[in-house]
This record gives sequence, C-alpha cells and structure tokens, in this order.
Amino acid sequence: MSTNLLKQMEEGMSSFSKGQRQIATYIMEHYEKAAYMTAARLGATVNVSESTVVRFATELGFEGYPEFQRAIQAIIRNRLTSFQRIEVTNQLIGDSNVVEKILIADADKIRHTAEDIDRDAFDRAVEAMLKAKKIYIMGVRSSAHLAGFLDMGMRRMFDNVKMIQSTAGSEVFEQMINIGPEDVLIAISFPRYSKRVVTAVEFAHNAGADVICLTDSPQAPIAVHADQLLTAHTDMASFVDSLVAPLSIINALIVALSLKKQHELAERLSRLEQIWEEYEEYDKSK
Repeated sequence: MSTNLLKQMEEGMSSFSKGQRQIATYIMEHYEKAAYMTAARLGATVNVSESTVVRFATELGFEGYPEFQRAIQAIIRNRLTSFQRIEVTNQLIGDSNVVEKILIADADKIRHTAEDIDRDAFDRAVEAMLKAKKIYIMGVRSSAHLAGFLDMGMRRMFDNVKMIQSTAGSEVFEQMINIGPEDVLIAISFPRYSKRVVTAVEFAHNAGADVICLTDSPQAPIAVHADQLLTAHTDMASFVDSLVAPLSIINALIVALSLKKQHELAERLSRLEQIWEEYEEYDKSK
C-alpha cells in the first residue's frame, strides 16, 4: 500500500472531510517531515485533533497510525536523494547522543522483525535451499554487502552456490541463463530498490525457480514473485539504511542450515581448518 499512498490520498481528496484534506495536503507536500511526526504533532501542525489523524489513517485502510506512519517512511526512503536523507537525519538526531540513539533504534528494528517474521516462510526457505540443485544469491548496492555475507556463509556449507555479480542488466541474465525449476534464487533488496534485482527475480520466477526474497515489506517490488517472503524492519541512518535486522535474518538462515547439515558440515569445516593452518590464513601472533 505504501507505494500507492500518495496517489490514494490525491484521488480521495474529493471524498475527504475538511480536516482530512488538510492532513492529506500536508503529507503530500511535506512527507519527509510528516514521516516522523506523532499523530498529535501532525494534528497540531495542520490544525486538527489527534483523533482526526488516527481516524484518517484507519479510513485509508491501515490498522492504526503507527502502520500509516511506516508507510510514509517507506515513501521517503525510496524517494529521497542521499543529500536529502542527511538533512532529514540531522533534523531527527542532530549530533547529540548519536551512538545511543542509533543502537537503541537498531535494537528496536531487530525486535520488531522477530515479532513480525513469517516463520513458516523461513522454514520453507531453509528446506528449499537444502534441496536446491543450485543456489543463486543476488543483492545490489547496499544490499550487495548482505548478499556477500550470505554467500560467504553458504559457500562453507554448499558447493552449489553462485553469487550473481551486479553488473549491467544483460550480464546478470547471462549469469542466470541456466536457472530452472530445481534451483533457488535468494534476492535481497531494500530501498532504494534496484531495478536489476526486480528484473532478476522476474526472470527466475518465469524460469520456474524457487524465489526467496529478503526485503522490507510485502509491497516491495520484488515481493510479487516471492515463493518465500522474509521481511525485516529497516530505517534511514543518514544517507544509508540501517540493515541490522536483515543481517540477523541472514544469520538465522545460516544457523538453521548448519543445524540441518551439522554432521556433513563438521567434516567440511575440519578440512577447511587444515587448509587455513597449512596456508597460514589467520594471524596467530596473539
């Protein structure tokens, strides 16, 4: 719903009450400010009551104001430029107690993700990876770091993992040319969403592959073709997003897979330790 919220308010103007029109107009013109206002503050800003703001959110189809607010926040995360993000962050945080505010906010994201995650989808994703002939992993821009961490963990357990390099669009398809019904694509995408990941997900879906999507919302562009959808709470942290919650989901996937393959994994890791020892991979000075 979040991606169509502004359009929904614009089209509903004629049916809104005077107070609702004031709320909608302000949000459409100043959504970067409204996204982090409480219902009471938004009401005071546009001269309506807090209850009017809350009722407006529910009449638009949201369960309450917090869900409505998250939808507005999703809009700004996908629309603001990097410079605009810094300006918003300065308004929200300033330069006092930055470490404390960010750490507390990150802890909240992980807690909310744990409360909301679809555990059935998580379990199905683990089973799909265990059965897959080949596992493809893809993430672009900031999500590339998440994909790389997942790839590192997966390659210690599986020989059939392929990391899709996020080069030009046509080259992405060349790397996935043989993907089919026995394979899995793990696609990771967070705002601002990359079109390369969206098209790769559609390509894998049309090829019959099992698609596991890790993103921030059921309304995210890649979610429409997900066989298993895993969502994680994220938010702006200056010109980049905080990705601690999706990283926690990736950690959980790696642990769940390692438990399923623990006997095989023990032998594999033992061989790796021997290799690391022989080639002095790690510093033992301390």
